[in-house]
Amino acid sequence: MGLMDILIALANDMFFAAIPAIGFAMVFNVPPKYLAYCALGGALGHGLRMLLLTQGGMQVEWATFTAASSVGLVGVYWSQKLNVPPKVFTVAAMIPMVPGVYVYKAMIAIVEINHRGFSLEIWKIFAENFIKGTSIIAALAIGLAMPSLLFYRRKPLI
Repeated sequence: MGLMDILIALANDMFFAAIPAIGFAMVFNVPPKYLAYCALGGALGHGLRMLLLTQGGMQVEWATFTAASSVGLVGVYWSQKLNVPPKVFTVAAMIPMVPGVYVYKAMIAIVEINHRGFSLEIWKIFAENFIKGTSIIAALAIGLAMPSLLFYRRKPLI
């Protein structure tokens, strides 16, 4: 894959990640003047995760954690610059990275077990997808919270 192909794929990924970020920002009642920041955060996070997955060879959990931490850091910067809470930008920006496919496959496996009875093969599908989905959600939560904890901690550690 050439550099131009990678850049086109990255631009495509970032554009289509910005759309749900804007949509969820609107659902969360983010003021219209901050919607562009939410879109940019969603695009940056999803684009970075895609680059780490495809070009860096990282596992999806670590790529998601790195992207979420990066969006969290950018959100802290924007919040200090614009004097608003960082969650205004960061929560909606995380939505495009939610692991819907893994959770959906885990849920379908549970329905199959309920419908057809227990099968080791179906249980394996459930366990793999459930663990991967849960790990990605944990990576999003920790990556989102960590920058705020680092920059807004009021009490000394000791």
